[in-house]
This record gives sequence, structure tokens and C-alpha cells, in this order.
Amino acid sequence: MSAGGGTKAIIAALAANLGIAATKLVAWLLTGSSSMLAESIHSVADSGNQALLLLGGRRATRKATPQHPFGYGRERYIYAFIVSIVLFTVGGLFALYEAYHKWHEGGAIEEYQWVPVVVLVIAIGLEGFSFRTAIKESNHVRGNTSWADFIRRAKAPELPVVLLEDAGALLGLIFALFGVVLTLITGDGVWDAVGTAAIGLLLVTIAAILAVETKSLLLGEGANPEDIAKIEQAIAGTTGVECIIHMKTLHLGPEELLVAAKIAVPPTDRAEDVARHINETEARIREAVPIARVIYLEPDIYSSSAGRKTVTDAAATTT
Repeated sequence: MSAGGGTKAIIAALAANLGIAATKLVAWLLTGSSSMLAESIHSVADSGNQALLLLGGRRATRKATPQHPFGYGRERYIYAFIVSIVLFTVGGLFALYEAYHKWHEGGAIEEYQWVPVVVLVIAIGLEGFSFRTAIKESNHVRGNTSWADFIRRAKAPELPVVLLEDAGALLGLIFALFGVVLTLITGDGVWDAVGTAAIGLLLVTIAAILAVETKSLLLGEGANPEDIAKIEQAIAGTTGVECIIHMKTLHLGPEELLVAAKIAVPPTDRAEDVARHINETEARIREAVPIARVIYLEPDIYSSSAGRKTVTDAAATTT
């Protein structure tokens, strides 16, 4: 997944959320609607999250150092995990607290009754534009993968995060509109509290999904099955390599893959021949999977009597 598509989606979401947040805050000040306040904080949290994703993407481009010899690619995962925490606390828990507060205090929307409805309808249009951009950019890299698998298996966190945030924002606006309209119709502020609670539960759920998926990336995921198959074919097709004894892969970042494999070479090969075969194998792997930036190949002698066979370790296929 290219970083360019994710950056474009993040910028579109950031621009939309900054404008929406300011409008919702004004609407809350005029009406006192708890749904509007919850949605205001939601948009502020989303804006901060998009800024965090941009910062993480920038910091991840730093060159490797002796202290961090594999670079800083995983920094994008760290900032995506922080986003899930912000969404859970600043967005979800605050909305639930505000719903509890509104439920006990009650109170109808008495002044500027048309303001929240107009603001929410406009916000739905702006969020729809942001969501459309995220879908368009995701389709460039998603292929035939389902949306659920795309979010679960994507190695670059930005697009899945923006997709879930935008989807949550749209649903949250619908919940807020539901609460505000029923409050205006019935004159009972309880409906405003119900809309606010729905927003809080939605944000907590999305934050939990993001935290689980990002935690997996932080722990270290192997290459996807398609790339593993390409690497195996590249190694098996190299002259002088009898088979793969075992292999493991690890994403050092969204666009950087580590490949470590023990390969069987003919026992009669000279050291010079082995070195040449290893270099050829590395070139074939990089040609098949360009993100395979770090490759370690260990030559060994295949021994069927020792029970060794051509396998790929289970850890390498975990995604």
C-alpha cells in the first residue's frame, strides 16, 4: 500500500473534520444540545487523530541508526495505536459521560432549534465526501479483498483508520440527528441523551477494533499469503537451491519486509558457488516482492534422514 493514497485520505478527513468541529461547537453553544457537544468533541478528536497519523508517517521515514538498525517504519503503527486510545477516551468515554449527564438533567432545545439540524445535515455531506475519498484511495490497493479482510490484513494503518473513523463519523451524525429531531418533536431532552449514548458506544467499539488490529501490527506480522507464495517461488526457481528448509518473514514497516530463510544447497558446491546462488536468490526475491528490503539467507545441507523437509514456518504465515 502506498503512503500517498493514505496521506490524501488523511488530509481530506482532516480538512472536513476541522470545519465540522468548528460548526458543531457553535451549534452547541447556541442550543446546549448534548448530541452536538458529543459530536463536536468527536470531530476534534478525529482532527487530532489525523494529525497524529500524518506525524507518524513523517517520522517513519527517518533513516536507520545504529540504535535502530531496521529503521523507524513501525512508528506508523505506534501512532495508529495512539489514535485508538484518543478515540476511546476523548471521543467515546466523553460522549457516554455527557449522555449520562443529559439523561439525569433533561432539558429540551428551546433556542435556535433549526441550527443543529442544519449543521448535522451539512456535516453529513462533508463527512460523506471524506468517506468517499477514503473508499476511492482504498480501492486502489484493496483489489478483490473484502472490506473486513482489508481492514484486518492491511499492513499500512492509515487507510483502515481513516475508513473506520469516517464510517463512525457518518453513523455518529445520523445518531445525533435522530436524537436532535426527536427532542425537537417531543420536547423531551432524553432523546438527545439517547443519541449521545449511541455515539459514545459507537466510538468505543471502533476504538476497540482499531486497538486490536494495531496491536497485532505492533507485535509484528508476517507477509501476507500472496507475498509468501511469491518468495517461495523465487527461491525454488533459483539454480543451486534445492529447497527451503524453513522461512520466516516480518514486516519492519508497511513497505519494508524482512525475509529470513534457511535454504538447502548441493553438498558438492564450492563456497564461491554458494555465495553466487545466494546473491541470485536475493535478487529474485526482491524482483518478486519489492518490499522485501532486508533478506538473510542461510545455506545448509538438506538431510531427509533428519526429518527436514521443505516447509514454511507457521509464524511466517500469520497475518
